[in-house]
Amino acid sequence: MDDKIKTLQKIIDESNNIVFFGGAGVSTESGIPDFRSTGGLYHQEWKYPPETILSHSFFEEQTAEFYRFYKAKMLILDVKPNAAHLKLAELEKAGKLKAVVTQNIDGLHQAAGSKKVYELHGSIHRNYCMRCSKFFSAEYLKNNTDPIPRCSECGGIIKPDVVLYEEGLDNNTIDNSVSAISSADCLIIGGTSLAVYPAASLIHYFRGKHLVLINKSATQYDSKADLAINEKIGEVLSAIKVS
Repeated sequence: MDDKIKTLQKIIDESNNIVFFGGAGVSTESGIPDFRSTGGLYHQEWKYPPETILSHSFFEEQTAEFYRFYKAKMLILDVKPNAAHLKLAELEKAGKLKAVVTQNIDGLHQAAGSKKVYELHGSIHRNYCMRCSKFFSAEYLKNNTDPIPRCSECGGIIKPDVVLYEEGLDNNTIDNSVSAISSADCLIIGGTSLAVYPAASLIHYFRGKHLVLINKSATQYDSKADLAINEKIGEVLSAIKVS
């Protein structure tokens, strides 16, 4: 692994427009479970599969059950950014990293100090009344004891600003992500199996010099990368020096 770290360091040193594209594996080292690994949400027992509960139709038809799962498994607020989040923020501050494109909804990139973050699947930290659009924080939702959280102004149902199954991604976020990736000279992909579409298809817009993949398990794109490292992303990035 030392040789691969040296190669990664060299790539970062000679790159001036780095974009990071990340998935659930970036946050697992902070204690947030992913969906597909052993111990992930897909392997836990609920009355309905997570894909069903986290769908638009389920939210509309069984809102209370949606919130029971969402508060227990998705609305995780007692976690902190890990070494990967912190190193990415450091790279941005140094002018090396131009944007983070993330599939995560936990807000840990911003908590670490990253400024330009494109959240493909939304954020648990933004919640709106479906009737009057009043904003509510994640803390408000977490502390609300009602089976279905409602607006304090008009009584409308509050909906998290996260992209549920059956919902489309935000067009503006997609456009910004495509623009960042297509203009990057280095794309670092980390903590994702690249199995979730349409988000994973964004990497096809990359035309730069260096493609780097960092993921605990191999992906279908490893052979296409200039460098593939199958290790924990926090451990990998923490070894990088930012000048």
